[in-house]
Amino acid sequence: MSALLDGLSWLCLVAGGVFCVIGAVGMLRMPDFYTRLHAASVIETLGGGLIMLGLLLQAGVTLVAAKLLIVALLVFFASPTATHALAKAAMERGVRPLLDPPEGTSSRR
Repeated sequence: MSALLDGLSWLCLVAGGVFCVIGAVGMLRMPDFYTRLHAASVIETLGGGLIMLGLLLQAGVTLVAAKLLIVALLVFFASPTATHALAKAAMERGVRPLLDPPEGTSSRR
């Protein structure tokens, strides 16, 4: 059982690391604020969540696991909220998406 738990833990840790690297490359390559914001939210939510899950499996049933669970829940709830608040603030300040059509034109044909 221990080898299975270690394998699952390492799978989560590696997958979380891969998502973090993909998100970081996405942040560098994306053309505008909103797509970069999406890449950053993937890093925080999915990459960080998988890494926390892998660490939680490694910790077992201990006080460390309880602390990791609290941090993971905080990140899980605060990250999407902060991302939404940043996007809404950018929209209110007039930051337009790169592919947004100019005012007064319709994107429908």
